[in-house]
Amino acid sequence: MLNLTAEYALRTAVFLTERREQGPVVASELATSLGIPANYLSKILHQLAKDGLLTSQRGKAGGFHLAKPPEEIRLVEVIAAFDPMDAERRCLLGRSACSDRNPCRAHDRWREHAVGLAKFFNETTLAMLVP
Repeated sequence: MLNLTAEYALRTAVFLTERREQGPVVASELATSLGIPANYLSKILHQLAKDGLLTSQRGKAGGFHLAKPPEEIRLVEVIAAFDPMDAERRCLLGRSACSDRNPCRAHDRWREHAVGLAKFFNETTLAMLVP
């Protein structure tokens, strides 16, 4: 469903949502807790910060935390840089000429699932995933 980088970004954002009351989390703790290679996670964290979803603090009490309340961060925003949910669906079978007018054999069945998936990522916030 999601590529690995988008999955890691989503897992990271959920973890930071769960820990938001405890302050910033250092990258090494995130990597260890989530089982994500540190170098790989570093690139994800910096992209999420560049996108305005995370902020970082330097120093002894430093680390990463959400840049805005989890109620305001939709899942589509978290994964956008890593696995964009384009307005136009990609063909499930990888065909370049697949549309409602020129469908592949999977088009009609895949369309309803793709639309539902996009709706889920657009309408679900981080706050909805954390008790």
